[in-house]
Amino acid sequence: MVGIAVGLAVILGRMTLRDVGGVERPCAMIAIDDYVVDVLMRDLVGHDRRPVCFLVYVWLAAESGRRDGAVEISYRELSENVGVSKSSVQAAVGWLVRRKLIGVSKASVTATPSYSVLSPWRKITNREKAKRA
Repeated sequence: MVGIAVGLAVILGRMTLRDVGGVERPCAMIAIDDYVVDVLMRDLVGHDRRPVCFLVYVWLAAESGRRDGAVEISYRELSENVGVSKSSVQAAVGWLVRRKLIGVSKASVTATPSYSVLSPWRKITNREKAKRA
């Protein structure tokens, strides 16, 4: 019975998580564009054979939604949050930048990078709407 209640709480977005200090904080479900699940997942995981890219993209998208903007995070922290090796995260970030799915900026060469999640499919849709109007 507890498993059903926990599953229902997750679906309804009312789950709480304990952080490192043992403090409970509410956890909400993230909203993901249909394009990400229907097209991007298949493209990155199936065609490109880079599943870590998809994991990094989804984690960065969720975190940027929580922070309402860019995510400043090191490769080490990103690898711990996603649950893969640092070298896998480095390769994934490089691939996502190449595919123009994330943007990276740094204040200096040695500064912690700031990642912004891009949604190029939204821009295409907006352009198409402008042409039709």
